[in-house]
Formats: sequence, structure tokens, C-alpha cells
Amino acid sequence: MKAIVVYKEETDYAREVIDYLRDFKRQTGHDLETMNPDTPDGTDFCRTYDIVEYPSIVALSDDGVLQNLWRGTPLPTISEVSYYV
Repeated sequence: MKAIVVYKEETDYAREVIDYLRDFKRQTGHDLETMNPDTPDGTDFCRTYDIVEYPSIVALSDDGVLQNLWRGTPLPTISEVSYYV
């Protein structure tokens, strides 16, 4: 399984996401994949999983099936997301 953080870098909430990613790495030893929704791949990903609010964290199984989705802020706890990595 994997978890992907979808967010735009030049936004008001970007600092919160960057801090979350740093804390996640420090507490779990795992990096979360990030995706910009303004790139071609990001646009397709958001269309596939119906993501319209940022930041969003998407948890997927190995075969791409949506397991969980957290939209907007506040971000979920690190323990909630760590289950999926």
C-alpha cells in the first residue's frame, strides 16, 4: 500500500504540508509520495480519484484501489496514515 499527498506548493497551507511530511519521515522512517495537481500526471490522478480539495492524502492498495481519502485541513494524524505505508 502507499499514501500520496496531493497539494499545490505556492499556497497558504503548503507550510503545514511540508511540516507534516517532515514529521512523518521523522516518526515513521518512511517518505510519503507527493503530487502536484497542476501537472499532467497530477491532473489525471485527481480525475481518477475525484480529488477536488487540497491538500488531500490518498491511501491506495498495491493495485491502485482507493483505501482511504483525507481531504483538506486539518491533516490526519500520522498514525492514521502510517498504517498505509
